[in-house]
Amino acid sequence: MSEGYLDRLAVRSAATGTVLCLGLDPDPTALPPGFGSDLPGIERFAALVLEAAAPYAAAVKPNLAFFEAYGSAGMASLERLLARLPAGTLVVADAKRGDIGTTAARQATALFEILGADAVTVNPYLGEEAIRPLLERPDRFAYVLCRTTNPGAGELQSLVVEADPSIDAPAEPLHARVARRVAGWGPGGTVGLVVGATAPAELDAIRRIGPGLAFLVPGVGAQGGEIGPVLAAGPATAYPAG
Repeated sequence: MSEGYLDRLAVRSAATGTVLCLGLDPDPTALPPGFGSDLPGIERFAALVLEAAAPYAAAVKPNLAFFEAYGSAGMASLERLLARLPAGTLVVADAKRGDIGTTAARQATALFEILGADAVTVNPYLGEEAIRPLLERPDRFAYVLCRTTNPGAGELQSLVVEADPSIDAPAEPLHARVARRVAGWGPGGTVGLVVGATAPAELDAIRRIGPGLAFLVPGVGAQGGEIGPVLAAGPATAYPAG
């Protein structure tokens, strides 16, 4: 049987002595002078980032949109970049996928088999049925969006939903209900949560709802999140993404 994602993550974390997940979001409008804003400039910049930081990271999280925007050439660029990673480095495809079952199954094929990602971010809005095809591979993993880092996240995620006695849930914010549902899908195995470092109070509350879930915690660094509250809120499987 193939080794599970969390097992591979633990091995890589032990080897590097870190729980860091390196975010790779090469915005062409924000590259340093001298790189330009075309695909070759993006690839050159991203390659330098990986050369400098990937040896010290447990995982790398490429935001697929920054490569998909260039079509097949952009995806080929991403594949070349991923080929540069040190052996054992895990790849979390920041794709935010989620669709009806047959479509989600094809998304799983594209991300896990073609791209070779170890994990993917997914959108819970269509419910468990739509995410299930991305959870069925014992050697792969899905991080469900729960409390995100964008400024408008609270518009929907902070809405209070009514109590649901069938799952012993009180009236609570939508992000808490997402966490509660995901925890019921099977903690630890092939599913975890995306919870932003920019919302430390929610991070702590969500950890209490899903103590056995692995967290992907974006927002440390450029978005203003701090590492201390992240590490205080959970076990080593909760790791920040720069």
